[in-house]
Amino acid sequence: MPPVPQVNMNAMKVMAALYHDTSGEHYGLSLSKATGIGNGTLYPILDKLEDMRLVQGTWEEIDPRVAGRRPRRFYSLTGEGIRRFEAERDTLLAPTQLGARLV
Repeated sequence: MPPVPQVNMNAMKVMAALYHDTSGEHYGLSLSKATGIGNGTLYPILDKLEDMRLVQGTWEEIDPRVAGRRPRRFYSLTGEGIRRFEAERDTLLAPTQLGARLV
């Protein structure tokens, strides 16, 4: 079985933003504001998460001439993305919680 690709802390921040607000209206700028991650880091993370099938992106259906802007790409967690976020979140929080109990 091939190794499972790791999800780093910035990817977890992006997944957390998608997980905690399920409105489905998440695009690059809104995710950048929610996570504090700049575009130069954010878009490669979103590409990686899409490649891993943890996030799904869909293009907004608008007429750019009428809207006066380019279409946005909206992102949401897939079912696998939700499961992976919950598992990774629990793994990342476990040492912190354990350490807090020992103090």
